[in-house]
Amino acid sequence: MPTTTSASTTRAAQRRRRSCKGPPPRQPWCCSLGLDPSTVAATATAAGRSPLPAPPHQVAPPLSRRIRSPGRVSPIDDPTLPASVGSSVSVRLSSVTECPPPALLGPPPGAVEKPREILNLRLVDKGVILEVNELERVRGESEVVRKVVGELGGELTVEGMVEVEAFREAVDMMLEDEDEAAAMRRLARGGVARAIDVLEVSLSLVFDRGVKSCVRYLDAVPWSESEEETIKRLMSQHPSYKAALRNLLAARLQPAERPASSAEAELVVELADSITKGTNNNARKELRNLVNGILSKSSVYVKQGDKELNRRSIYRICHSCLNSLARLLGEESPEPDQTSLPSVGRGGVPVPPPETETESIYRLVEDINWLLQILIDRQMGEEFVELWADQTSLSGVHGRASPMVRHELSRISATVFIAMGSGRLQCAGARRFGVFQAWFRPMLADFGWLRRYPKGLNVTALEEGIGQALLTLTLEQQQALFLEWFGAFGSHGRECPDLMRAFQVWWRRSFVR
Repeated sequence: MPTTTSASTTRAAQRRRRSCKGPPPRQPWCCSLGLDPSTVAATATAAGRSPLPAPPHQVAPPLSRRIRSPGRVSPIDDPTLPASVGSSVSVRLSSVTECPPPALLGPPPGAVEKPREILNLRLVDKGVILEVNELERVRGESEVVRKVVGELGGELTVEGMVEVEAFREAVDMMLEDEDEAAAMRRLARGGVARAIDVLEVSLSLVFDRGVKSCVRYLDAVPWSESEEETIKRLMSQHPSYKAALRNLLAARLQPAERPASSAEAELVVELADSITKGTNNNARKELRNLVNGILSKSSVYVKQGDKELNRRSIYRICHSCLNSLARLLGEESPEPDQTSLPSVGRGGVPVPPPETETESIYRLVEDINWLLQILIDRQMGEEFVELWADQTSLSGVHGRASPMVRHELSRISATVFIAMGSGRLQCAGARRFGVFQAWFRPMLADFGWLRRYPKGLNVTALEEGIGQALLTLTLEQQQALFLEWFGAFGSHGRECPDLMRAFQVWWRRSFVR
């Protein structure tokens, strides 16, 4: 029957399946990223290696190699970790096994151990100790080491504020056989400051070859002022090397024969004379500032006890400038005598002389004022008051010269009046009155030009100086000069200096009892 046969066939198939023993169940994986444990074991067997004694789950993988699966809390190990960890550990172990520490060999029988010859060089201020093994070499280079340190070594203290690198450089120079060119190249790499420090160490250790190398290098390079002072200090602290230092360095620091102060003063006068003969105004101004800085009493270039400048030499230059000025003004084209003050308007301005003559006059006036300022600063300007009062040729040509030229002469008078009014020029009353007789009226005529073209002149100080200088004269002399000013001021106003305060003082002294 088809139905019975079919049912019996189905039951027989089920009995055969139950009787057949299936394969063992697979071990569970953590997730789809896991490896089949049997694969790991098979791989290890195929490679001919035995797995590590500790099971894999006992070796915690590093956090950087652990992977967290989405939706899980526990991390999942990187499948490549066990093989890598095992290999790395085996390499470390094998390396330790294959490279054991070397055994210390004992001295051969019968041999006597020789003590080490070591020199310790210590810097006091730096707290640095430099150990040198080649003691015999250093003993041969340094006289101090040879005398102080024994054959078996010791410690030598080096005092000073030298740098550690310079200290090391000096020791290296002892240990190296260098010719002069190599030593120069070595010092050039460190520069002047380092070479000075190496020189200081070499001087302290009496290292002759190092001293000579440093001196040759320093002689061939420029120094700054601070470096120059350091070299001078080293020369004074080590007189035993005075001869060696003098041959190369002292020529730049000290002349072979110290010139006298008079020779120095004459040289300054020669410089001043050279400036007065120059033609470039800007360069002359810079040179004047240079000489002023040298002559300044607060300057580092002037030592106490130096003699003053030669008075006669300075006045000789002044005479030369005044004679040149009179000659230039005498060559001017004659102008009509102008008894009144010039007009301020365009039509009242006279035609200036040729530019070359104007520039020459301007340069001479600048030179005279500059020399006068030097004399005033050195308290030697009293004779110039008389010299300026006696310039009858200049005062006579003043009225014939154009205002643009003649007001340059009044600039010299302005310097004299300011110095007398401030008390910086002390001279006899006859000299003071002689200056006012010769140059007070030209000053009244040129004051307007001085106000418009001051060229560095302080007009307020000029008005104050004229008034104060007037009050040093006798009352009769003051009266004559104040009355002359009174008339000029009433006609021309601010084209004349304002002497009202000095006029009030004179009036009170003369008439108020």
